[in-house]
Formats: sequence, structure tokens, C-alpha cells
Amino acid sequence: MPVTVRWGDDSFSFSLPRPDTKLAAVRNSIAGVTGLSPGAFHIVHDGAVLADDSQPISAYHLRPNSTLAVVADAPPPPRLSRSEHAQIAAIDAELTAVDASLRPDHARLLADLASHPRAALAKDYARISELLLQALLRVDGIVPEHEWHTARADRKAAVKQLQGLLDQLDAAWADSRT
Repeated sequence: MPVTVRWGDDSFSFSLPRPDTKLAAVRNSIAGVTGLSPGAFHIVHDGAVLADDSQPISAYHLRPNSTLAVVADAPPPPRLSRSEHAQIAAIDAELTAVDASLRPDHARLLADLASHPRAALAKDYARISELLLQALLRVDGIVPEHEWHTARADRKAAVKQLQGLLDQLDAAWADSRT
């Protein structure tokens, strides 16, 4: 049976966990849905503030079809539109992929340039440079709406980060010629 959570104008439901579940687990679940940090809100049930996160939910008489109210210490964060959220997720996914696959190769190539002949590293340089450029172009191709400040800031930071990696690689490659 579900428990309904009301937060401002929004509401959502979740399945009631086992009675021995600590209130902290419920608080963390609510925080995951609302985007608030677990310590940034109070949970109210039947007019009482549920304050002790170490207590099981049975101590607060939570039962199926209960309604919880979330009272935030601060106003709720501005809601991201689905499209803005999707663009932020695409930018984050691109950076995560670069961090997982290209950044170790990038660091290794920079270290190897000092001790290996340049000709032996030309293939790696071309591959890493091309893949970084492709990632940069994919991120640069994401064009957030003018009013989507968060997506625009994330895109700007990602472009700057990827461009920095490319510049660092190109500078090290040019210095290895001398």
C-alpha cells in the first residue's frame, strides 16, 4: 500500500517499507525524489514532526495510505524542464565517458611524450586528439534554450574542460618536437 508525500504543490507516492525500517531511510528516499538534502526538510505526519531518524517508522504509526508532508527549510529549488534535464544528463554522460575512457589515455600519452620517440606515439596522439575533438563537438552541439541557465552553465564548463584537454595535448605534442 502506498504512502503519499505532499511537498508544496507536488505530491508523490511510495510503497510503505517494513515497520522496522528507520525513518532515515524514508527521509533519504524523499530527498532523492525532491532533490533536497536529507537535512533540509522536516517530515510531518498527523500534525507531528518526525524528528528522530534513528527510530523505526512503526514508532511514528506510519501505515498504508498515510500522508506525509514535507516542509523544507528553504524554498524548493527551481524545477528543471524535462528538456533541460535531458540536456544536462547528455552533457554529464559525455564528460563521464571522457573521464572513463580518454582521460587515462591522455595522461599516459602526456607522460610518454617525455620518454618515448614521437613517431611511436603518433597513432595514439591522433586517436586521442580525434576522440576529444568529437566529444567537444558533441557537447558544443547541445544548444540549451536561453532561459535554461543551469544547462548553459554546464555546457560552458564542459566545453572549457574538453578544450583544455585538447590544448594541453596539442601543446605537449608541439613541445615534444623540440
